[in-house]
Amino acid sequence: MIQQLERDARVAGSDVFDLSTSWRGYRINKMCNALSQAQNRDACARDEEAFMAAYSLTDDEKELMRKRDFPGLLAAGGNIYFLIKLGVVTRNGLYHMGAQMRGESYEQFLSTRNQREAV
Repeated sequence: MIQQLERDARVAGSDVFDLSTSWRGYRINKMCNALSQAQNRDACARDEEAFMAAYSLTDDEKELMRKRDFPGLLAAGGNIYFLIKLGVVTRNGLYHMGAQMRGESYEQFLSTRNQREAV
């Protein structure tokens, strides 16, 4: 039989997206989820500041957005699945996000991938 971790056990170096994290990142995640709709993607591209304001992002959250600080957005409660929507809209696809999260350049990260032409 497979042993399961205790309920509150954490794997070193990993974060758990739990209810507390979800509430903390609510504004970020709501905004990113809105990017599922074409009119919202257009609105974000047209005036990102107004788009962030429409979702009541805090000044700190706005700064994370402006910097495209994906590790910071995760730490602020962003859900990776919603942040991927933001990454696509801002031309920071999954590989760009992965490189940033590993503290590597895009080229360094790409050299570790089997599919180097992916974005």
